[in-house]
Amino acid sequence: MGKIYALLLVLLVLSCGNVEEKEVLPVSTLKKVELVERPVLNLNQANRLSQLPLHCMGTEYPNKLGQTIGGVSDLKTPKELHPAFYGCFDWHSAVHGHWSLVSLLKQFPNLERKDEIQQKLLQNISKENIAQELLYFEGQYNASFERTYGWAWLLKLAEELHTWNGSVVAEELEVNLQPLTDLIVRKYLEFLPKLNYPIRVGEHSNTAFGLSFAYDYAVAVGHNELRVLIENRAKDFYNDDQDCPIEWEPSGFDFLSPCLEEAALMKRVLSVEDFKVWIGGFLPELSDESFDWSVGEVSDRTDGKLVHLDGVNFSRAWSLNYVAKGLSEYQHLQNLANKHINYSLPSIVGDSYEGGHWLGSFAIYALNSVKE
Repeated sequence: MGKIYALLLVLLVLSCGNVEEKEVLPVSTLKKVELVERPVLNLNQANRLSQLPLHCMGTEYPNKLGQTIGGVSDLKTPKELHPAFYGCFDWHSAVHGHWSLVSLLKQFPNLERKDEIQQKLLQNISKENIAQELLYFEGQYNASFERTYGWAWLLKLAEELHTWNGSVVAEELEVNLQPLTDLIVRKYLEFLPKLNYPIRVGEHSNTAFGLSFAYDYAVAVGHNELRVLIENRAKDFYNDDQDCPIEWEPSGFDFLSPCLEEAALMKRVLSVEDFKVWIGGFLPELSDESFDWSVGEVSDRTDGKLVHLDGVNFSRAWSLNYVAKGLSEYQHLQNLANKHINYSLPSIVGDSYEGGHWLGSFAIYALNSVKE
């Protein structure tokens, strides 16, 4: 009888071993990811998207000032406080609305309403208006105003102007904007050494996003001090990160992906080989050709917070494309990026102002990241 029990025990152990072996087979290998249409930023799409910033850049109200009131003298209209960037509901949206129009003009010389757009850009980004913007930043209670989200978009605008070769309009705008650009660079140089921990959220204060755009500017204009500082701080913050919980994303109001923004930043600052090792430990699932990810679904585009999820689709797309760029083993991520863009792109023009005042910029930046 003892021998029979022993034999049964051996069979049970072997059976359990076989079950365990079957369980570790990756389910994803059984999936087939659907190939989706590649979105394209052509002239028709550019004309469509240009309507959004062209409308909102002169729309003063409603407006969210994000202001700390120090006294009665601070109670002024948005246009008085921010004569360059007073529209589009808030300062950072006004800034990237201007970036949107510069980006479209730069790519499409035959853009509809071209002359009107150039006139408005020159009118808003004048030397006098930028001088007033400087005064606001130098106010006693405004040191952290728009840190670092608005700062990042201001440097993205400056970068776009700087790299627009052969444009007389761009040259004038860059010169006019330069004092504010220089101030924002100084603010980065002062703030980053004091930031002990990165901010890992899916909204404005995300550190990785703020560093990525500032890094792009530093590389474009050859600002070595800012570039080196960002490289060092990015490695301080993120170099040892492992297994980012991408399955937790998105949160209800996210318009940025904490995991992907970090990945896109590290792609910028690490060597190719170091990045391959790092991303393999941080987001190992991205290397799986069958990796899929549901888009952020928007339930109500008239809700200013819930419509953030259209933004997360666009920002996921540009981050996925940045990770994939130049790396053959990650090219499949481009299809996933396309899926995210295609979900949100049809809905942002002609919809509510809650999304319309900012989503055009996100769509354009995402479309700019799409390659053949």
